[in-house]
Amino acid sequence: MKNIILLISIIVFLNSCDSDDNDCQGIDCLPPITQTGAGTFGCLVNGEPFVDNSGSFNCFYQLVDGEYFFNICGLDETGIVSDICLRTNQKEIGINQYLDIESNDVGNFFASIAVDDDGLRFFDSSSSTTGAITITEFIANSNVVSATFEFSVIDPNTGTLYNITNGRFDAIFTQ
Repeated sequence: MKNIILLISIIVFLNSCDSDDNDCQGIDCLPPITQTGAGTFGCLVNGEPFVDNSGSFNCFYQLVDGEYFFNICGLDETGIVSDICLRTNQKEIGINQYLDIESNDVGNFFASIAVDDDGLRFFDSSSSTTGAITITEFIANSNVVSATFEFSVIDPNTGTLYNITNGRFDAIFTQ
């Protein structure tokens, strides 16, 4: 009898396991929010998951001519939005900072996306769209940076609004 119960339990367990990660929906598809340099980048684009778990981001924080520049770009070629980048233009960052995502002007944090529908097009955030990033971890001596973010970008050609929500990344940056 024990063997039959064990066999039934195993069959039920195996049938309940989902071996196809593509069956997740929305926020359940995103990587967890971590602060260890785990090499993750994810968000929702108009409610659809955008995930780059490659760990090989173009992520840097560099001092150039006395000014700091930060950049991280995630890549996911499964949707219309293929690239999402977050950057600073001559702005120092640190742990527990809450920063507005604005236009690409000196002293700002800004964002850009690449849309690949009928050819690759790039759009930056602007002062007329809303957005914010919170640096949740920044360890300069081990090059770890983690953050949560959300912002909107408007396609100036079509007026399409791209809402980026529930964003998070956890990466190792170069200097």
